[in-house]
Amino acid sequence: MDSLEPSAAPVARDPSRSAPPECIHLRSGTPCGRRRKDWSCSLVVASLVGAFGSSFLYGYNLSAVNAPTPYIKTFYNESWERRHGRRIDLDTLTLLWSVTVSVFAIGGLVGTFLVKLIGRVLGRKYTLLVNNGFAISATLLMACSLQAGAFEMLIMGRFIMGVDGGIALSVLPMYLNEISPKEIRGSLGQVTAIFICIGVFTGQLLGLPELLGKESTWPYLFGVIAVPVLVQLVSLPFLPESPRYLIFEKHDQAGAEKAFQTFLGKEDISREVEEVLAESRERRNSRLVSVLELLRSPSVRWQVITVVITMACYQLCGLNAIWFYTNSIFGKAGIPPEKIPYITLSTGGIEILAAIFSGLVIERMGRRPLLIGGFGLMTLFFGILTVTLTLQDHAPWIPYLSIVCILAIIAAFCSGPGGIPFILTGEFFQQSQRPAAYTVAGTVNWLSNFAVGLVFPFIQKSLDTYCFLVFATICLTGALYLYFFLPETKNKTHAEISQAFAKRNKAYPPEKKMDSAVTDDKTNGRSEPDSSSTLENFVKKRIV
Repeated sequence: MDSLEPSAAPVARDPSRSAPPECIHLRSGTPCGRRRKDWSCSLVVASLVGAFGSSFLYGYNLSAVNAPTPYIKTFYNESWERRHGRRIDLDTLTLLWSVTVSVFAIGGLVGTFLVKLIGRVLGRKYTLLVNNGFAISATLLMACSLQAGAFEMLIMGRFIMGVDGGIALSVLPMYLNEISPKEIRGSLGQVTAIFICIGVFTGQLLGLPELLGKESTWPYLFGVIAVPVLVQLVSLPFLPESPRYLIFEKHDQAGAEKAFQTFLGKEDISREVEEVLAESRERRNSRLVSVLELLRSPSVRWQVITVVITMACYQLCGLNAIWFYTNSIFGKAGIPPEKIPYITLSTGGIEILAAIFSGLVIERMGRRPLLIGGFGLMTLFFGILTVTLTLQDHAPWIPYLSIVCILAIIAAFCSGPGGIPFILTGEFFQQSQRPAAYTVAGTVNWLSNFAVGLVFPFIQKSLDTYCFLVFATICLTGALYLYFFLPETKNKTHAEISQAFAKRNKAYPPEKKMDSAVTDDKTNGRSEPDSSSTLENFVKKRIV
């Protein structure tokens, strides 16, 4: 794989001649004089449009259901009384509301299982576009449920919206991973997390009583979903498909070259195309790996374990518990109940700022420090929060310290653990393994999400404020595991990342086997086609 290093790439042509006129590129040099980052218009637009119609909706649906909770329960009660002639009993109402909230995670799990089936046929871009059909259906069901007097429509809409989220949180990170240069792969991947945070904040904002958080207007909270859906539907068709998908699964080299030129904003894409072609030649007899084959493969055993643990910690780290206690802590600090929804907006703002910070520094600091540091800081502040909540009645200033701890936990989560797990899943695996890997990651994500919603009320009831010690233990376990087992993936190719895991897996990845076979051929007197001559022939044929 040495021939694929930047030093072996052909000399780039004059940027003023190679860059398309409709795109402006931001380039910053490094001390060694190489071009370090190259953002094109198409790359930025693809990430923003893709995330706005995908991960934004996931975040929005997490928070939009909170503000109208009392009005939705009233709607359930009125519908029940109209049908059965009596008011709904409290246990049944609690059950219906629990189903309304948790069915979103069940839909997400179903969507995760659909990714491989749909993605193989439609590709990354068209899967995102078709996924909007689920969002539109869910929007109509939820927005019209009050007028129709059928609470089943709201529950079904939440389920379908979960399916949309399950597909989006697998396909969008995959798409961004495959269209981005490795130098900015982490920063572009963080767009997913940033838009989840923006979606949560938007749901909190629109849920205010002055906007859509009223008894007569709460259905419009779900009607808003149509806006990002329409934006994606009218924008994404004009952007190319993933070039790696076009080469590996459609064998469309000409289409992949055009896609690379559009996303990278330059005409000379010989190095990028040759890198993908080299990987394609090594795996020319391979096919898409199933989930069972991925779990059984010894060459990716520790990659799978790392993804499972990281995704589980992502959901089980206790952020949901923070939202549960926020209102009571703000009340203890002396904030009037009618002002608490506005103060809660600060938590959404902190989420966005921390996620943007992570996107700006991830290519400088790497994945390891942000992940380990994020979980480590969450462990620390969960411990402090347990102490302050236990002693909050002993001094008037202690509730304010609890508020600081809450904001610090949210910032620590969003600066690393909140987005990097999605990036690692795309970086750890080869093209043929990636759909199965995202299915595994998505399954762990949604099952953990469902488990938290199911188990947390019992943990909170049994341990009260000491429940945060459970989450502190989970965060500490995740930080220790990542410290000892996670290699840095910043600016590395998929082959280099596989090599980093090879010793621990005690099984060589395909690249290493290929290298060994080439060495044996040379020993036996058989020559290997020179990769540099292959690249020269490619340049002569393809680059004008």
